[in-house]
Amino acid sequence: MTGTRRRRPTLDDVAEAVGVSRTTVSNAYNRPDQLSADLREEVLRAAKRLGYAGPNPTARSLATQRSGAIAFMLDTGLSAAFSDPALSITLDALASRVDPEGHALLLLPGGHDGGPRADRVLAAQADLAVAYSLADNAPALRAVKQRGLPLVVIDQPVVPGSARVSTDDRGGARAATRHLLELGHRRFAILSAQCLSEPRGGPLSAAEAARSRFLDNRERLAGYLETLGAAGIDPDAVPIWEVSGLSREAAMPGAAALLDREPTALLCMSDELALAALAVARQRGLRVPADLSIVGFDDTPPAAWSDPPLTTVRQDLVRKGQLAGELALRLLSGQRAPKATTLDVELVVRGSTGPAK
Repeated sequence: MTGTRRRRPTLDDVAEAVGVSRTTVSNAYNRPDQLSADLREEVLRAAKRLGYAGPNPTARSLATQRSGAIAFMLDTGLSAAFSDPALSITLDALASRVDPEGHALLLLPGGHDGGPRADRVLAAQADLAVAYSLADNAPALRAVKQRGLPLVVIDQPVVPGSARVSTDDRGGARAATRHLLELGHRRFAILSAQCLSEPRGGPLSAAEAARSRFLDNRERLAGYLETLGAAGIDPDAVPIWEVSGLSREAAMPGAAALLDREPTALLCMSDELALAALAVARQRGLRVPADLSIVGFDDTPPAAWSDPPLTTVRQDLVRKGQLAGELALRLLSGQRAPKATTLDVELVVRGSTGPAK
């Protein structure tokens, strides 16, 4: 016995049922401000009765030449990226700004070249791209340019013609270093985020770290070492360890290697790195801050909950995400990219730092 498939209701069916034009039905979904509340409610009731689910998104995309999506490009894989609370907070703030305007986020994870694969960017159905902390000259950026997509950059890199919001990374690093110097510390070490595009971990010279493909790393490192140099401490004598990844687990071997050098002060390029160092210090029986002072960067929620609470450089992650969302909406409306915005930072002193012994 052969069954007959029921025809799916269309926009025209709804228009006929209500006695209005197909444009009126379309406006009920796409431009509700063009209809009275009563008429829109009547259209939606008729659509529900007929089983009409709304305009086909693929057809709408073809008609408007807009996908309604924003490509959010990461420098690393999803599991590594979302181990960093700073990303989650920033991304949530961005989404809260663009979602009410009908824009969805399309996440494009990164790989070994400091961003998503170029072919993924070329194939992505998106109206705009957001670069989140991509490496300098990442192939994904060339793909964005090839497609002619508007671009918003969060933190890095600097891309001519893009809209950009970033943080005063160098100023924050200087403030963290001055704080420790004022406490009398002279034996320093630096736990660095990923500097190169290939996943690796290990000791770095100051010259190698300064060639990082990631602008925020270069800026934070410069802030640390310039301030130490001005205080008479040889920057080349300060041990630096690059961490392969963003998680605490990935950072613990590097923290252990630096603690073998017996510093009294440890500067960490993120709170997650600092929290890993706290864990290693605890395992070794070191007292924080009596034996070791630790400073992080970001001021994510775990920083205030740690034991002891973490001294860190606060950046306004929520505001950064909201500004990125506002910049995206401006570019999507056809406006030109404004001048780059750099957000101020603040040193938050808590229990993980104290006088040098």
